Amino acid sequence: MLTRRGLMVNGAAAALVFSGGARAQSSGDALALHQRLICLDTHLDTPASLARPGWDIMQRHSMDSDMTQVDVPRMREGGLDGGFWAIYTPQGPLTPQAKMAARNAALLRAAEIREMVAAHPETFELAFEADDAAKIAARGKIIVFQSIENSYPLADDVSLLRGFYALGVRLVGPVHFKVNQFGDSATDKPHWNGLSPAGKELVALANDLGMVLDASHSADSVFDDMIELSRAPIICSHSGCRAVHDHPRNLDDARIKALAAKGGTIQINSYNDYLVSVPPNPERAKVVGPIYGKLENLSAMTPEQATAAVREAAATLKAMNAKYPQPRATFEDYMKHVTHALDLVGPDHVGVGCDWDGGGGVAGMEDVASLPRITERLLKLGYTEAQLANFWGGNALRALKAAETARKT
Repeated sequence: MLTRRGLMVNGAAAALVFSGGARAQSSGDALALHQRLICLDTHLDTPASLARPGWDIMQRHSMDSDMTQVDVPRMREGGLDGGFWAIYTPQGPLTPQAKMAARNAALLRAAEIREMVAAHPETFELAFEADDAAKIAARGKIIVFQSIENSYPLADDVSLLRGFYALGVRLVGPVHFKVNQFGDSATDKPHWNGLSPAGKELVALANDLGMVLDASHSADSVFDDMIELSRAPIICSHSGCRAVHDHPRNLDDARIKALAAKGGTIQINSYNDYLVSVPPNPERAKVVGPIYGKLENLSAMTPEQATAAVREAAATLKAMNAKYPQPRATFEDYMKHVTHALDLVGPDHVGVGCDWDGGGGVAGMEDVASLPRITERLLKLGYTEAQLANFWGGNALRALKAAETARKT
């Protein structure tokens, strides 16, 4: 069983698929069970907050006060033991200068993650292999795997992935909102009709290193190429179900089944626009866009200036939500995606990747403190403790273990 007491498995640690297990009968029992499991989220955008002057991950924050969703107090309350902390780089121009700037930004973000761990060694610990998760959790620490969201910073040298692997990156996705040098995006006009030649090199090198490939944000054609080319399971670290809500970033049922057949897992996203339909509102966009623009240079501000800028942005955004309301996904909407995937491929191929601090969160599940609601609901639906152990971390770790097995030494 994958719990904070460690892995108790018949045979290899890779065999993270269980059956049976006790069922909780009350919300109190559900919370106790949730806290007992090792719970991982495969896409945490929280590293974007680490360089914010005056912001401290050890202190409790809130969406209302500073627009963040993850910190140590809320992780402890919500039973989130860690996950994959994202090195995210926005897609920019495909020029040599822009690519080099992106490379530097990604390296700096990786350094910031390591600085978080070094500053609080009693709280955080870097994880490099699947088996590290149970050991770290048993020590009462938060698990810090690292991921790359958007491989744009690799510029024109796929071999830079080796350097990020040395820093601890174990999950890599080729694209984000726009087409880049590695492949097509789900939300952009196709250019390569799948992976580019460099993208195919990226898949091969990730396999050789033992890194898991992440198809979230990729075009369907890129997903298909990754499934075909990868000799290890791939995952979607934060995606939804197209059958529930038709969005290009969500996966159709056939691809969810293909993902599962290869040993992978879909980790369900809680980003509003990928859960429910949100009609365009140009007037709202005119106001909201600049709000986020003001937050792009927080690292250059004093702590007082950064705090004031974030508070102003939060207040303005709240006012805009009142003036220009838009459909807001609820916890029930989120669970429709979760249960659809579970019904389709079972609890050995579904998990959680809520996109915290990257736009995720729904009404009724605003931050990581709310995560036990998922466990409570799944217990009511009849899922066992053993199945939930897979759902909350075992499935993603199984994919990582398979990637480790497939790598070239």
